[in-house]
Amino acid sequence: MAKVKYYYDSEKLAYHKITTKTRKKIGVVLLFIVASGLFGFLSFVVLLNTPYFETPKNRLQAREIENLRLRYAVLNKKMDQVNEVIETIEERDNNIYRVYFNTSTIPEEQRKSGFKGLNRYTELEGYDNSQLVINTTKRVDVLRKELAIQSKSLDEILKLAKEKDKLLAAIPAIQPVKNENLKRMVSGFGYRTDPFTKVRKMHQGMDFTSKTGTPIYATGDGVVARADNSASGYGNHIVIRHGYGYETLYGHLSKYKCKAGQRIKRGDVIGYVGSTGRSEGPHLHYEVHKNGKPVNPLNFYYGNISAVEYIAIAQLANQENQSFD
Repeated sequence: MAKVKYYYDSEKLAYHKITTKTRKKIGVVLLFIVASGLFGFLSFVVLLNTPYFETPKNRLQAREIENLRLRYAVLNKKMDQVNEVIETIEERDNNIYRVYFNTSTIPEEQRKSGFKGLNRYTELEGYDNSQLVINTTKRVDVLRKELAIQSKSLDEILKLAKEKDKLLAAIPAIQPVKNENLKRMVSGFGYRTDPFTKVRKMHQGMDFTSKTGTPIYATGDGVVARADNSASGYGNHIVIRHGYGYETLYGHLSKYKCKAGQRIKRGDVIGYVGSTGRSEGPHLHYEVHKNGKPVNPLNFYYGNISAVEYIAIAQLANQENQSFD
């Protein structure tokens, strides 16, 4: 039973019963309900944003995120396997295919160069798992670039394979003077004593002594780039461009049997031994260039000499004697 409350009327010197109006009672009840509802809502919002309370939606999102992490881990393992396969192909490309077709290898830094100076992943930043996504995306991009480089390389190898006969015919593969016509092989490729200055300097070719008028043979198929005496020291000389980066030079000729622009086959007589230009006596100065750089001609005499002859000429070529020009 509710308590009855009274108040004292000082004018009438009497106590009167306090009565609450029904409307006021209802207002108080409604205010209490609203205040309780607001407090409950705020408490619910606070709980939602604490780590101690998870909604079904949050739990579902957490499972999805963990599932994505696992998928990225599996994807990276698969990329490791793909990378192993690519590295095997690259190794074969550089050490088998390109060696076989005698073409330059692709540097490792070019194959693995990535994308320097470019931030291609700004749109992936700012998320909880940004680093995972960015690292994986970078790996995919590098693999794509490696595949593009390797694909281009194999296209080049395929082209060389189709032109194999032309390539083999173009490589300088015989001696420019026949053994039976040689007096001796005077000087080989490397540092030799200059016959005029007596200073040790680089000799970029090989000198073959023979009598004046001895035939000189083209060592590979190609086109005569020049047949003149305009280059200092070489006297009458011939330059043949064989293609595939190869070029040969024949110096100190007595006379020519070809002209600039003429197409030549391996074994064709292109001129005759002489002693024109800067020369100590009748001989042929012979050079081989690959991609613009002089290389040892001794490495190319596999077309017309035996193993015994090769060993003999190699011993002579490696002696540090005086050159003939």
